Amino acid sequence: MDETSTRRDAARTLATWWVVLLLGVLAVGWLITQPLESTVDPWDDSVERWIAERRTPGLDTAAAWGSHLADTIVGVALAAVIAVVAWRKQGTRRPLVYYGVLVVGTLALYLVVTALITRDRPPVEILDPGLVPDHSFPSGHVATSIVVYAATAVFLARTVPGASRWVWPLYLVPVVVVPSRLYEGAHHPTDVLTSVVFASVWVAVVARVVLAPSPEPREP
Repeated sequence: MDETSTRRDAARTLATWWVVLLLGVLAVGWLITQPLESTVDPWDDSVERWIAERRTPGLDTAAAWGSHLADTIVGVALAAVIAVVAWRKQGTRRPLVYYGVLVVGTLALYLVVTALITRDRPPVEILDPGLVPDHSFPSGHVATSIVVYAATAVFLARTVPGASRWVWPLYLVPVVVVPSRLYEGAHHPTDVLTSVVFASVWVAVVARVVLAPSPEPREP
């Protein structure tokens, strides 16, 4: 198989998975905002109220910083810097493709879903000002934390010898961002869980396709 065919197959695989993930997230969003709303909302709201009742000034500050780690502008800028540095260091455009597909695919999915699925924010005081009131589903911050930080850990572990021993702290960033978004009242638990699942699958697919070893050329 020549290089052109390999790239075409890779693009087809990525496009297929993106559509599958989009349809899956839309299906989940429709279920929890339509037929299952009366079942899901009471539990979601009760969790958020329980968290809000236990807020403290110190935790407010910690949650704010935890959320800022995955602000869209922070995530996109960080991904761009890492991609360019890796491209220059490794002498291949693979890092540019890897981060480009991850970030663009995630942003496109998020924009489509929030345009089609409207869900109000939790019924508690929201500590993150300026959020769109009915864009609770899914969580963009949680998705960003996975497709930037966790994906960077995957990238380094696969492309830099011995990196797997020291990149593990990057996997902890989503662990910080998830409770931060719940604490701030920005999202329901099901919004966050949906982002964890779809973003993790997207990183796994993109890493498998884009970071796969190049096939050895066949002898004539």
